[in-house]
Amino acid sequence: MVNTKVDLCGITLDNPVIPASGTFGYGYEFAELYDINMLGTFSFKGTTREMRFGNPTPRIAECKSGMLNAVGLQNPGVDKVISEELPKLKKIFRKPVMANVSGFSVEEYAEVSERLSACEEVGWIELNVSCPNVHGGGMSFGTSCESVRTVTEAVKKKVKKPLIVKLSPNVTDIASMAKACEDGGADGISLINTLMGMRIDLKKRAPLLKNVTGGLSGGAIFPVAVRMVYQASSAVRIPVVGMGGVESAEDVIELMLAGATAVEVGAANLIDPFACKIIIEDLPAVMERYGITSLKEIIGGAKNG
Repeated sequence: MVNTKVDLCGITLDNPVIPASGTFGYGYEFAELYDINMLGTFSFKGTTREMRFGNPTPRIAECKSGMLNAVGLQNPGVDKVISEELPKLKKIFRKPVMANVSGFSVEEYAEVSERLSACEEVGWIELNVSCPNVHGGGMSFGTSCESVRTVTEAVKKKVKKPLIVKLSPNVTDIASMAKACEDGGADGISLINTLMGMRIDLKKRAPLLKNVTGGLSGGAIFPVAVRMVYQASSAVRIPVVGMGGVESAEDVIELMLAGATAVEVGAANLIDPFACKIIIEDLPAVMERYGITSLKEIIGGAKNG
């Protein structure tokens, strides 16, 4: 009998599998297909202070081994998330959920985080300082150690729940960014968000995305995720949530060996809505195949090899 439980910032998860923000909505559509309470938890759609329609279309483009998106943080705003989405979510999901927060100023990050942290349904705040698809927000806070520490400190003063900072891979030194989060008081970090990419329409001789550039996700970025999780987790003592191109139970174990305590699944949910269900169901057999009795025991195991 294998043990799939892990501890994420003081909260026990039945397994380390977490659908990533922006790929699982608020869980309703997936709950019609299977019991989403089998998940470790999930990170709901990124929330800002005001409602956002997002970027103009087209904002999705396919590519080899992945996809580009420039959705632009479309969401109903924090008021409606609290008054409408969370009460509905409570009816279908019995576990603490991860609230993903984005913003255009330190004050907005702090305000939205404080309000969501006060909600009983929320277990963690995932602070998105790494969105590459919003001009003037998101990634502008996550590309320098000074700015990421500043926003982390400001939010940490306002929230009662564990704070996990979501980092961008579009930097030169991910270890320093991770350390800046830890120094700012973060309880954990998550990475990687999407890599900057672009496609061109050969017939129109113009960018495929209206936003011109977008975030690359999918299997193509998995090796980058493994490398950055390994480097970031080696630089800090706080838990790391790994993500980026995860498509199988084997990928989950690989990221955990690199140093991840839990693992988010993103683009795979858009390809197959049962992706997380399949990964969770496959996990025990894959653990047995590799002689793993407890997932807690393998976290960062590749550093001992």
